[in-house]
Amino acid sequence: MEKNTQTQQPGPHPALTGRIALVAGATRGAGRALAVELGRAGATVYVTGRTTRESASEVGRTTETIEETAELVTAAGGTGIAVPTDHLDEDRVRALVARIDREQGRLDILVNDLWGGEHLLSNSVFGKKSWETPLADGLRILELGVRSHVITAALALPLLVRSDAPLHVEVTDGTAVSNRRYRENLYYDLAKNAPIRIAFGLGEELAEYGGTAVAVTPGFLRSEQMLTHFGVTEENWRDAVAQEPGFAVAESPHYLGRAVAALAADPDRAARWNGRSTSSAELARIYDVRDVDGSRPDAWAYFEDVVHGGKAASPDDYR
Repeated sequence: MEKNTQTQQPGPHPALTGRIALVAGATRGAGRALAVELGRAGATVYVTGRTTRESASEVGRTTETIEETAELVTAAGGTGIAVPTDHLDEDRVRALVARIDREQGRLDILVNDLWGGEHLLSNSVFGKKSWETPLADGLRILELGVRSHVITAALALPLLVRSDAPLHVEVTDGTAVSNRRYRENLYYDLAKNAPIRIAFGLGEELAEYGGTAVAVTPGFLRSEQMLTHFGVTEENWRDAVAQEPGFAVAESPHYLGRAVAALAADPDRAARWNGRSTSSAELARIYDVRDVDGSRPDAWAYFEDVVHGGKAASPDDYR
């Protein structure tokens, strides 16, 4: 689905040639696009995940693999290296970090895009009180969305701080501002707010190393899973607007990828972003980034103004 857009021209950000990145959770969606756009800017990118050409994760999708992501990174101009990794397995994460250290001697950019819990949401979580949610499903959401992030950060940060300008990126759903509203269910709320606090806390710890920790969120993401959910493709995604009007402000995963690549190339990023949470739309405005169709969607503003605020406006006003 995304292959038609991944070879388009890069955003206006400077090159990241010579930088070493790890995108944890790069099988599909935002993680894949983040890896590709970092590679397009010249970085060497280690991409990890649980779905390979030999085995699939509990997500149940076999159409996207980390090997394919690595190939897309290389095709975009970087160097993609696929390392199958379950980030809840401490030994596997230690081995991953040791391999990066052995092969590169440092790590400059760590992107925590670990999740893979969508299959637990519609039936077990959304629309249910916390005590109505199967406990096993709720705890699994916290493992996938919080524990995996903490494990990866704890084991990779000793290597990251060797960089002359370490960057730690936490990917989540929502900013500190947008997530002031309850996120549908206790377990999901915890899972999507925790990365914001992780970035805030790590910002304090990385400051003495000249580092930056930031939480980022896409808007209404046209991931492979979302396109499948609506029965459309990247080519005809607007057909889904009849089912979900808010999808009119949807963005491709590359919008966030280009925005984060621009942030990574910003020499003043620590002063601008350390400890903060931000969105693809905010980064796009600041770094003059556009989505693959040339638009600059702002889904969070649309939902704040129109859906929650009652403003009379068209989704086209937010693209």
